[in-house]
Amino acid sequence: MKSLSHDRLAGALVSEADRFGTAIAGAAPDAHVPTCPEWTLRDLACHVGVAYHKSAAIIASRPTGYVPFEAVTIDGPPAFDALGGWLRDGAERLVAAVAEVGPETPTSTWTPDRRAGFWTRRLTHKTVVHRADAAFATGTPYDVDADLAADGISESLGLVAVFSRQQHPALDRTALRGTGETLLFHATEPEVSWLVRRMPPGVEVSRETAEADVVVEGRAADLLLALTGRVTADDPRLTVSGDAALFQHWREHTRF
Repeated sequence: MKSLSHDRLAGALVSEADRFGTAIAGAAPDAHVPTCPEWTLRDLACHVGVAYHKSAAIIASRPTGYVPFEAVTIDGPPAFDALGGWLRDGAERLVAAVAEVGPETPTSTWTPDRRAGFWTRRLTHKTVVHRADAAFATGTPYDVDADLAADGISESLGLVAVFSRQQHPALDRTALRGTGETLLFHATEPEVSWLVRRMPPGVEVSRETAEADVVVEGRAADLLLALTGRVTADDPRLTVSGDAALFQHWREHTRF
């Protein structure tokens, strides 16, 4: 599914890293993260930053085969009050690494998309969602640009479609194979819809509006949070009509 331009995503990655740093500034490192209950706020920030620094290192090494994150060595994260700068530095390192080799250049990734630009898009949207986690933990305001949220929905649905057809140790989505069940996710801002069909071989996603077994509507920013399990299915910012159990099953098997 067509994404935002690489330049837009690269700029958003650095901006989102900055906003993440702002969300955690002055907070307690051991604060509980309600939407990631196994993590503290420091754990959350380190998880995001390590992804920046390790993916940048992988791309810069110009690998010819798969490189697991566990095999990449980087300096450890700094003290909590310096994590904001470390996050920005990691995002800038990643953007620079992709620019150096070119976003279409093959590299190591964990999906069939082997382009270096995969990392820019994936980590931009990873940051968008985890910034929400940080905001919920610290009680700070949260929103995201409408076009970026819509692209995040497209990217996440694309990954679901891929991993509904092939098993992955951490992202197995084969439970979403079906017999023709349909879900329509309709964003009101910007105006765009995604039609999901659960077929025997796997999930199919198209950018269209049609009748569906369940329809979920809301701003793209709110749909993204619902589709990543950050807000509940009955959140007042959403409208769900049709087979609510089908939407609940989808949520249970798609959280990243």
